[in-house]
Amino acid sequence: MRTLLTPWRSVAAGFLLNGVLLGTWASRVPAVMAHFHFDKASFGVLLVLLGLGALISFPVAGRLSDSLGAARVARAIAIPFLISIVLVGLAPTVPLLAIALFLFGACHGSMDVAMNSWASEVEKYARRPVMSSIHAMWSLGAVLGAASGYVAVAFQAPEYIHFLLTAVMTGGILGPFLLLDWQSTIRTNDKGAVGLALPRSALLLVGLIALASGLGEGTALDWSAVYLRDVVGTVPADATLGYAGFSAAMVIMRLSADFLVMRLGSATVTRLSGSSAALGALLIVSSDSLPLVVVGFVLMGFGYAAILPLAVSRAAADLVVPAGQGIAYVATFAYGAMTVGPFAIGLLAQATTMRVCFFMVGLFAVLIAVLAPVLEQ
Repeated sequence: MRTLLTPWRSVAAGFLLNGVLLGTWASRVPAVMAHFHFDKASFGVLLVLLGLGALISFPVAGRLSDSLGAARVARAIAIPFLISIVLVGLAPTVPLLAIALFLFGACHGSMDVAMNSWASEVEKYARRPVMSSIHAMWSLGAVLGAASGYVAVAFQAPEYIHFLLTAVMTGGILGPFLLLDWQSTIRTNDKGAVGLALPRSALLLVGLIALASGLGEGTALDWSAVYLRDVVGTVPADATLGYAGFSAAMVIMRLSADFLVMRLGSATVTRLSGSSAALGALLIVSSDSLPLVVVGFVLMGFGYAAILPLAVSRAAADLVVPAGQGIAYVATFAYGAMTVGPFAIGLLAQATTMRVCFFMVGLFAVLIAVLAPVLEQ
C-alpha cells in the first residue's frame, strides 16, 4: 500500500470519496421526495439546509486548513462525512432528515475546502497544472455514486441500505489512501475572526464565475433526475441517466483540462466551457427526447468541468489572502449558489416550469464565458 501512497493519489482519494457520497445522494433524490411526499417547492426548502450546512462550514474549514494543515483537516472530516450519509438514509421524520442533511452538507463543504487547499499544495509540488485531473476524481466518484443509485433503484433497495453499503465500501476502499504523511503548509492570518467568507478585491469576479458554475452543477445534482422524470417522462431508473451523463462528461473533460489549459490558456478554456454549458442547457429545454436531453446534460458536464478547478487555482494563487481563505471565498460563491439555487429552482419550477429553470441556468453559463479573462493567472 505504501508504494501506492503518492501525493496525487492521496488527495485524489479524498475527492473520489466526496464525489461518491454526493452522487449517491443525487441518485436517490426522487425516492426521498416520494418517501416524504415532498413537492418541488417544499423539497427546495429542505435542500437549503444542505447547502447552508456547507456554506457555514467554509470559513471555519478555510481557517483550520491554514492553521492546522489542509491534509490533516480533510482526513479528520472524512469519517463524520461517511456517517452523515447513513443518517440521511435512516432519518424517519422530516425534522430528523433536515438535521441529517444539514450535517451532510457541513461535512461535504468543510472537506471540500480542506481538500482543495491540499490539492493546491500538490499542484505546487508537481510544478504543473494538476487541479483539473484531481477534480476529475470527484466527478468519477459522482458517476460511481449515480451508478450505485441506478443499481439500487433497479433492485428496489431502500435508501438506508443503499447509503449504508456505500459508506462502508467507500470508507474501506479509499480510507487507507488518505493516510499519506503529507506536510501541509501552515499559514496564519490574524485579520479578523472566523465568519462567512466573502470575496474581496480581484477574487470578486472569480467568485461570480464560481457562482454561475455552482448554480449549474447544483441544478444538475438536485434536479436532473426530477427533470427527466417529470418533463421527459422517464421511468425512475432512467431518471438517473442525466446526472450520470453529466458526471461522466466532467470526468473526461477534467482529465483533459490541464493539458488544454497549458496549450490554450485559462481564459480560452473558460470561454469555451461556458459556451458548452449554455448550449447544453438550450438542448435540454428544447427537446422531449431522452437521448437528446441526456446529451444536453453531457454538454453541461463538459462545460462546467474545468471552471471550479480553475477558480480554485486562481484563488490559491491570490497575493492578498492565504490559500485556505481564498478557496473558502470562492467556495462561498459556488456553494452559495448551490444553497440558494435549489430553493430558487423549486419555487420557480412551482410557479412556471422546469424548462424555464434550466433556461435561466443557461443564461448564467453565458456569464461564465463573458467573464473568462479574470481566470487568467
